[in-house]
Amino acid sequence: MAQLSTKDLTTLPVGRLGLIPLESCQSLGSKVNDWLVKWRQERNHQELNSFAFEGYQRDSYILEVQTPRFGSGEGKSVITESVRGDDIYLMVDVCNYSMTYRISGFTNLMSPDDHFQDLKRVIGAIGGKARRVNVIMPYLYESRQNKRVGRESLDCATALQELTGMGVENIITFDAHDARVQNATPLHGFETVQPSYQFIKALLRNEEGLHIDNEHFAIISPDEGSMNRAIYLANILGVDMGMYYKRLDYSKRVNGRHPIAAYEFLGPKLEGKDMILIDDMISSGDTVLKIASLLKKRGAGRIYICSTFGLFTDGMDKFDEGFKNGVFDKLLTTNLVYQTPELLEKPYYINCDMSKYIALIIDTLNHDMSVSHLLNPVDRIKRCVNNYMDQYK
Repeated sequence: MAQLSTKDLTTLPVGRLGLIPLESCQSLGSKVNDWLVKWRQERNHQELNSFAFEGYQRDSYILEVQTPRFGSGEGKSVITESVRGDDIYLMVDVCNYSMTYRISGFTNLMSPDDHFQDLKRVIGAIGGKARRVNVIMPYLYESRQNKRVGRESLDCATALQELTGMGVENIITFDAHDARVQNATPLHGFETVQPSYQFIKALLRNEEGLHIDNEHFAIISPDEGSMNRAIYLANILGVDMGMYYKRLDYSKRVNGRHPIAAYEFLGPKLEGKDMILIDDMISSGDTVLKIASLLKKRGAGRIYICSTFGLFTDGMDKFDEGFKNGVFDKLLTTNLVYQTPELLEKPYYINCDMSKYIALIIDTLNHDMSVSHLLNPVDRIKRCVNNYMDQYK
C-alpha cells in the first residue's frame, strides 16, 4: 500500500494537519499519528520550507483536547491550542465501554450517546475556526437504526445531519451497516471503508498451508445482510461463496420477534474446504457461532471468523467453548473499536491493525487527493495472495 511520495506531492495541503483522537480512541489515534510523523519526516520536496507547508513536518499532529465533566454529569470541551486554518481530523470510538465518569457521587459507564455528545462538544469548541473538519468514526453511531419499521426514530440519519449541520465536511466510517444512510447528507463527503485487505493480510501472516483456490477455499456469509461482502471477497479470490438465511416462523412472536424456525444454506458443496465466515460485526456472537457449527456439520475444513467490529456484548465464554469444541479455528477482528486485554490474549484471536490504513486516508485527504485507490484494494489483495501461494510452489 503506497503512501504519498515526493513525486506525488503535486497539491498543497488543505491546511495544517491536526489530529484529535478523543479519549475513547487514544490508542488507535496514537498509532495513526506515529505513521503520519514517520512518513512526513521521510518526505522531501523543494517546497516543504515554503509558507504553504507551514507545520507540515512536526513531532506530533495530535492536538490537546480535554472533555471534563461537572459533578452533575454535564460535560464540556476545551481545546488548549489554536486550530485556526487547520485541517482537523477527529477520531472517536462510540463503542468504548471501558470509560467512566462521575455523576452525583456515582460512577457511570460511558455509552455511545455519551461519546457522540463529546464529539459534538469538541466540534463546538473548534467554533468554525478550522479550515475543514473531518470525522473518523470507525463504528458509525446508531448505524443499526438505519431504517424505519413501524413508528421508529431514524437515529443514524439524524446524527449525520447533526454533524454536517455543525460544519463537518467529511465523515469516514468503516463497514457501515447500511451505506445507503449517506443519503441523509447527500452534499457532504461520506466514505464507508472495507477492511477486506487487512483481513486477508492478517490471516495469511498467521496461518500456514492455505490453498486459496476454488477447490480448497470458500467465502461464507452468515446472513443475507453480509452477502455483498462475501461476493466481493469471493470474486477477488476467485473462489465460491455461500450464505445462510433464516427461515422464520411467522405464526408466532417471541419477545416481539418471529422465532427462527431453521437456518437454510445456499451454495456449493463445502466438504474439505477451508473458509472465511465474514460479517460486519459480532454482537453477542450467537449467530456466527451457530453458522460455524452448521458449516462443520457440512464437512467444512478450517473456519476463520472475520468481523470488522468485535463487540462481544455477552463476553468471550461462548467463543472459548466454541474454539475448544472445534467449531472455528481463528477469530479475526479489527482494532477499530475497544478491545479488552482478555480478548487480545486469546490463543485463537488475530488482531487486524487498521492504523496504517487510516493514516493513509488522512494523509491523502489532507492533500485534497482522491482516495479511490485506497478504497478499492483489489490489486493489494491479489498481490498478497500471490506472494503467499508462491511459498508453496
